[in-house]
Parts: sequence; structure tokens; C-alpha cells
Amino acid sequence: MNLFADFASNIAIGFHEAVSISNLWYCFLGVFFGCLVGVLPGLGALVAISLLLPLTYHMPTSGALIMLAGVYFGVDYGGGTCSILLGVPGTSGSAVNVLDGFPMTKQGRGGVALFMKCIASLWGSAVGILLLMFLAPVLSNVALKFGAAEYFSLILLGLIAVSTVGQGSPIKGVAMMVVGLICGVIGTDMYTGGERFTFGQAELLDGLGFISVAMGLFAVTEVIKAVGGEPHRPAQQSFRLRDQLPTREDWKRSWAPMLRGSALGAAFGALPGTSSGMTTFLAYAVEKRVSKHPEQFGKGAIEGIASPEACNNAGVGTAFIPTLTLGIPGDAIMALILGAMIMQGIVPGPQLISSNPSLFWGLIVSFWIGNIFLVILNIPLIGMWVRLLAIPYHLMYPAIILFTCIGVYSTKNSTFDLYILLAFGFIGYFMMQLRFEVVPLLLGMILGPMLEDQFRRAMLISDGSFGVFLERPISATVLVFTAALIIWSLWAYFRNRAKRSEMAQAIEHEAST
Repeated sequence: MNLFADFASNIAIGFHEAVSISNLWYCFLGVFFGCLVGVLPGLGALVAISLLLPLTYHMPTSGALIMLAGVYFGVDYGGGTCSILLGVPGTSGSAVNVLDGFPMTKQGRGGVALFMKCIASLWGSAVGILLLMFLAPVLSNVALKFGAAEYFSLILLGLIAVSTVGQGSPIKGVAMMVVGLICGVIGTDMYTGGERFTFGQAELLDGLGFISVAMGLFAVTEVIKAVGGEPHRPAQQSFRLRDQLPTREDWKRSWAPMLRGSALGAAFGALPGTSSGMTTFLAYAVEKRVSKHPEQFGKGAIEGIASPEACNNAGVGTAFIPTLTLGIPGDAIMALILGAMIMQGIVPGPQLISSNPSLFWGLIVSFWIGNIFLVILNIPLIGMWVRLLAIPYHLMYPAIILFTCIGVYSTKNSTFDLYILLAFGFIGYFMMQLRFEVVPLLLGMILGPMLEDQFRRAMLISDGSFGVFLERPISATVLVFTAALIIWSLWAYFRNRAKRSEMAQAIEHEAST
């Protein structure tokens, strides 16, 4: 009974925080901007949140985080629109919608596909938010017992997981993580007051500007990559509400895939290094495997939209669990939101819920409100989003660069930050060309100071003995798991490379004969 009363009290606190006029406005602004960016191909949540980061510098804490979370949900809702109508992925998580969504559009059922995408997104978001509500306080209470050694080990595990688990080379990922750690320690030493890697530049005494680096790596890099891209045009068909309503057969074939997809997305969403693109394709593969008619997939199967969309949005909710309770983001988007919290003076971790209950539960309630806004925005206004796809790229990208520069300059009124922005824009582009991952660099920069702080605290407590990390059971277990992850990642990478080499040799031999 006391547990239920505490839960009801927390929801009341969150409701009081979230329904203020200002926070409702920030929530609506976030989801609207997220939908807008998600609909436009080639942008995504990273670019959208990067563009809004400078605004959060001048906003109240709760409003800033509610707006950024709204952008995250909004991009995932809107990202499938471009995939379904044009066959061009709007975001990585919505790329799978091209497989069955675009064929449905060519069959004249694009409106039905968009409607089902919205319903599946709403269901997946609801599952993710519910898990966040119930699991985050439990994990936070457990983490309150952690010391400096445990925190160091957990942060190290998060960095290694994001750096080694993915499509690219784990060696390149770890190298970029180390570069990020070096970028994170630039500035004044927090203990001794000494200068580190400043090279005599007074502007670097406070470290590299997080906003400048993030916007350079994502917004500017994306614009450089997209220069010269051909504009796309949406399909010409009716998108009235009655043309979007699924049939009874569509509903019958969709409810079970939505359940399976949301369960899969929720499970993988909280794990570091598991991108939304990977999990949505996994959900698609599961549906194709369990379907009685797998031959229909790729030709307009409604299950090919329902399951991946529910998976994608369930992962959005559970991705907040390690970020808010442990202060360890699982991907670049969560890293940006974590950076925004740190800029606002909020320390994410086990004490966040107890020290800032109105902030945490206000975020939870705003997630529900934001998803209601998103359904209102996406179903009746699909026609408006479709027309946005006709915006010429030669107008859109210069505008992004302009707002990026204005936003970076407004944070400190420093032209030096603009040089940092430009430098990291080109660095991000060349990293992309050389197939180096950007995410480990950003996470290293954000988590580097936290990793150093916890390491030095553990050393002080243990009088300089490294054995403290192995003497404490939780820390030792996490370190063993981290070592196993490194070994497994290297083994899997070299095994796959050997297989690709064998296939290339076989093809070359066959071609020569």
C-alpha cells in the first residue's frame, strides 16, 4: 500500500511539473521540431538535438530536458514518413520501413502505412515509458550503494561497449574513444589547477565547448556530406484521414508484431552500443521468421512496419534508464542529452531521483504528454509533412549552417567556438570517409572527466592501490565483463574479416576461371 501511495505521489509531483504552461510549450516545441527534422531525409535526432543545444543554455532545466526528449521522440515518429513515401530512409531507425512501407505507397496504401506507423510508435513508446517508470527507481536504489571503484568500472564498461559493439572496427572505435578522453581533459585540472593541452590558448582553460564539438560533428558534418545530393519528391496520392484507416485484416495482422517488437526494443534500448537501426532490422527479421506468409515481406506486408516501429520507440524510452540512473549514456543521442543536463548543473546518477524528484517525474509525465502531441501532429497533419519534403536542399542546408553558427556564438559570444565548430565539422567528415566512428569520440569527451574523477577518488580512498578495483565484487565483475567484451569484439571482427577475405578470393577465383 505504501509503495502504491509513493508511486501516486511521484506521479502527482511529475504532473504538477509537466503541465505548467511553459513546460507544455517546450514539450510541444520539441515534438514539433523533432517531427519536422525526422520527416526530412538525411538529418535525424543527432542533428536536431545539436541545433537546439545552444537554446538550452538559456532555458530552465526542466524545460530544456523536456524539449530535447520531445525532439528524440518526435524524430522517431517522423522518420518513417520519408522512408514510406520516398523509399529514402529519414533516420537509421526508420530505414527498415523502406522494405514494406514504400511498396505499400506504390500500391496506393501509403496513408495506411503512415497510420499504422503512428499507432505502432505510440504503443512502443508507452511500453518504454512504463518500464522507465518502474525500473529506473529500482536501479537507482541499487546504484546508491556504489562507490568510486564501481562507478569507474561502469563508466569504463559503457565506453568500451559503445566503442567495440557495432558495425565498424573495434580497434578504430577504441582509438576514437581515447581521442575523446583526451579532448575531455583539455583545460584546467580540477584537483591541481594546472593547465592541460591548452597550448597557451586562454579560450581552452575551460575545456573544449561541448556545444561546438557536438554541432560540428553532427550538424556541420551532415551538411558537408549532403552537399550535392539530389532532392526527392513524395508520391502523388491522397492522404485524407479516411484513406489512412487500416482494414480489420491490417489490425489483425499488426497487434502481435507490435507486442513482439516493443519487447525486443525495450530489451535492447537500455544496452550501450545497440543502435536503433540494428534493433529494428532484428525485429523485422523476427517477424519474417515467425510469419505464416514470409513471401509477402518486401512486397507491402503491414507487419514489416508495425513491429520495427514499435521496437524503435520502445527503445527510446528504455534508453533513458541508464542515462538518468547511472549517468552512462548508451548512444550519441543520450550523450547529447547527458551533456545538456551537465550544462544545466544537474548531475545524472543514482541521486537524481531523490534529489530532483520533480525533474525526473516531470520528464516521465512529459513523455506521455509528448506522445499524445505526436499522435495529434502525425495523423491529421500527414499532408503537411508530405509537402515539407518539397523544400529545396539548396535552401535547407545553408539555413542549418546559419542557425548552427548563431547558436554556437550565442553561448559564450566567442569567435573561437566558431573555429572549433568548423574544425570538428571537417574532422567528422573525414572520420566518416575513413570509417571511423564519431560516437565513441563524443562519449569519451563527455564521460572522460567523470572517469578521471572516479579513478582519482578511488586512488585516494585506497592510498594509491589499484587492487581496490578487484577487491570490491561489483567492480571486479564489471571489469571482467569489460575484458570479455573486448576479447569477444576482437574475435568477432577478425573472424568476419577472414570470412569476407575468403569470399572475395572465391569470387575472384570464379571470375578468373
